[in-house]
Amino acid sequence: MLTYPDIDPVAVAIGPLKVHWYGLMYLVGFAGGWWLGRTRARRPNSGWTPQQVDDLLFYIVLGVVLGGRLGYVLFYSFPQFIEHPLTLFRIWEGGMSFHGGLLGVLVAMWIYGRRGGRSFFQLTDFIAPLVTIGLGAGRIGNFINGELWGKVTGLPWGMQLPCRWYPGYCEGLAEAKLSPPVHPSQLYEALLEGLVLFLILWIYASRPRPTMAVSGLFLICYGIFRFGVELVRLPDAHLGYLTLGWVTMGQVLSLPMIIAGAILFWLAHRNLKQAA
Repeated sequence: MLTYPDIDPVAVAIGPLKVHWYGLMYLVGFAGGWWLGRTRARRPNSGWTPQQVDDLLFYIVLGVVLGGRLGYVLFYSFPQFIEHPLTLFRIWEGGMSFHGGLLGVLVAMWIYGRRGGRSFFQLTDFIAPLVTIGLGAGRIGNFINGELWGKVTGLPWGMQLPCRWYPGYCEGLAEAKLSPPVHPSQLYEALLEGLVLFLILWIYASRPRPTMAVSGLFLICYGIFRFGVELVRLPDAHLGYLTLGWVTMGQVLSLPMIIAGAILFWLAHRNLKQAA
């Protein structure tokens, strides 16, 4: 078994200015996606220029930040939002939702498409492989912050946590300094939603595909990966399990993604056959 290294979430502190690792992970995600986008734009017949990728990044950043924060407040902290609406703007307190960020990006793509004369799914097909860098980096940020842990496990890579920071795992363990080993579910998600999903989409999109196919595959794979990890990840304490003693909010939000992705993937290949 492993022991959590208890990493300081603050990467750099200069007087009152503090730069958190979690914020740096967002920068890694944006920079990595931007670099990959420009790399793909330079390919012959890509239909994109590096300058267009630069403009697209601006819209993506707005969509991720605004949508991610709004989604977290509405999906995971709605009662607190009703009681204190200004919590929406307390970004320094943390709290971002992937599903909210996804909706924010979709709105941003719609706006960009109207301005740039591109169809909505042409845009989402292009950016789908790029956002995986941010997904993986964000989960590494969760790990550094010591949040979103999983259930107790007997697997050899289970990670023990300091009881002083995670007393919920140490109930009934008198004078214990470390918790029983738990699933490092953030690392599972970093691997699946980051590296594995990137490889699937990057390789699949390296050849011409019918419009909507890459977007559909992204939704299918992300939804399945997230739904699966939620089986070993503990739900948010203020929400708990929604029903059946195991269904989480993350699963409820992921299931429509899988269904929508399957429909898009089917429509993409049906349209291709009809056009042939």
